Amino acid sequence: MGLLSVLRRMKRAPEQEVRLLLLGLDNAGKTTLLKQLAAEDISHITPTHGFNIKSVQSSGFKLNVWDIGGQRKIRPYWRNYFENTDVLIYVIDSSDRKRLEETSQELSELLEEETLAGVPLLIFANKQDLTTAIPASELAEGLNLHIIRDRMWQIQACSALTAEGLQDGMTWVCRNITIRKR
Repeated sequence: MGLLSVLRRMKRAPEQEVRLLLLGLDNAGKTTLLKQLAAEDISHITPTHGFNIKSVQSSGFKLNVWDIGGQRKIRPYWRNYFENTDVLIYVIDSSDRKRLEETSQELSELLEEETLAGVPLLIFANKQDLTTAIPASELAEGLNLHIIRDRMWQIQACSALTAEGLQDGMTWVCRNITIRKR
């Protein structure tokens, strides 16, 4: 196929830009997950004291991912990033049993936000590579995800460290974007 053919095909099928909001408590693995998705080095991750933005290509979409810090002092500012969110991705450290109630409360508050009403929700049950990790099905039950009726949602077991489960989650995201954009 020649260059002209490639250019014509690209012009006919412009990629759609999508805004993903990546939230979760500090140390849940949000930045590691984002760097894995962007195929970047994950050996030197530091806590996010603000936000990171990366564009990732997936299934014909340009995914603009906003990774917002999860420290308690930063969380009140999350609402500044809600506008025009196409998909909310919430990351949970599945091995941190002590903070499950806190992460559940933060997620509940996010789901009550008017600006995020109806926005599809992907929950990454991260750190499944650790022996202390709670299985995604058990987390779903503990978070009462079965009562969510106002949006599409999915919980995906993953490990940001090994990248296992990340592509499955992003496939779900792209499938939901396609459905919503119709």
